[in-house]
Amino acid sequence: MKVTIFSSNQPRHLNLAKEFSKICDSVFLVSEVNTVFPGRVNDFFKKSEIMQTYFQNVIQSEKNIFGDISFLPHNVRTLSIKSGDLNKLDRNQLSDALQSDVYVVFGASYIKGWLVDFLVEHRAINIHMGLSPYYRGSSCNFWALYDNNPSYVGATIHLLSKGLDSGNMLFHCVPKLHPEDTPFDFTMRSVLVAQQGLVSGVDSELIFSAPPVKQDKLQEVRYTKNQDFTDDVAKEFLDRNIQLNPDSFSYPKLLNPIFG
Repeated sequence: MKVTIFSSNQPRHLNLAKEFSKICDSVFLVSEVNTVFPGRVNDFFKKSEIMQTYFQNVIQSEKNIFGDISFLPHNVRTLSIKSGDLNKLDRNQLSDALQSDVYVVFGASYIKGWLVDFLVEHRAINIHMGLSPYYRGSSCNFWALYDNNPSYVGATIHLLSKGLDSGNMLFHCVPKLHPEDTPFDFTMRSVLVAQQGLVSGVDSELIFSAPPVKQDKLQEVRYTKNQDFTDDVAKEFLDRNIQLNPDSFSYPKLLNPIFG
């Protein structure tokens, strides 16, 4: 089996390629490159003292759960491009990656043009880090915690569509709170649950028979953009020092949920 992944270059993104490499003959990873030092380097998130403090927590949790950045297994072929260049590529440049059995999008930039048409036609699967239709857009699990909704932290596995995070859903993935978890560990753990749930579903082929369910946009709690995540918001979140209590969780209606 061949799988093509459109993703990024942080440890959590590389881990998805590693997970698929265990069950696939070949994995094609189209990796949009951002700095691996968010907050310290001006990039997708701006450079500031507050952002540096915030992302120190993110990076530590990511290392706890996924390890550090590293080389990938021998059966993973990588095409690294600058973030934002994906929609400038033509079919010839991506030709080797367009002959796979499964296509997955995770943490890539917004895909447009001929490429999104191709991926939608081939029933590409998107990992949305957030429980749709409740939280959509950017940094959804951060905003769920910010809103005091820890039971809305998770991921949605859905079919890719031309709209942002709006494709028909296949199932939800929800992290279990570990006793030692910080809020950063808890949200990062949702990524691992999503990846393992997706890879297991592909390996068992159950994902191909799961009936897609349309999202009910009337259930939306919050839609966020990257620009909403400001220094003031990050500082407020850090100052609140949120303590998570699983006894207070009240889950919304979930679709075929996987807990892990």
